[in-house]
Amino acid sequence: MKASERYTDKILDVDGLAAHCARWRLKGSRIVFTNGCFDILHEGHLELLAKAAAMGDVLVVGLNSDASVSRLKGPERPVNDEGFRSRLLASLSVVDAVCVFHEDTPLELISIAVPDVLAKGGDYDPDAIVGADIVRDAGGEVVVVPLVEGRSTSRTIERIRGAG
Repeated sequence: MKASERYTDKILDVDGLAAHCARWRLKGSRIVFTNGCFDILHEGHLELLAKAAAMGDVLVVGLNSDASVSRLKGPERPVNDEGFRSRLLASLSVVDAVCVFHEDTPLELISIAVPDVLAKGGDYDPDAIVGADIVRDAGGEVVVVPLVEGRSTSRTIERIRGAG
């Protein structure tokens, strides 16, 4: 077995996510959900994931598919394909589940997971975060984790290209 295959049990499809969330709820686990492209993993991503994981018992990561990333970020993205990005996230000890979504937002996944906490990195208005209404209507909370200054995938790509 390749090292990268050890974590594939954490990579779930939509049905698997629904089943896992149901089991975690029965156990009384506090489910935290975050999402993103996670194209080139950097310090800001790690900070978001660690802080999100600390808010509950289980961390679910919604991952934009390759097509979704291209629509959102442009035709040269993603740098890393969704299979690799999924395995990379799943290999992190703070991540309990990874589920790829093909839409531009994780609304469907949030509707399925109905997390206790919806954590998003950035400078968002919590009321403007996709799925915030679903989480709050179920009694959960929405948390914005501040960005790590100077860390972003776009900035990393610029530095690699010699532009920054």
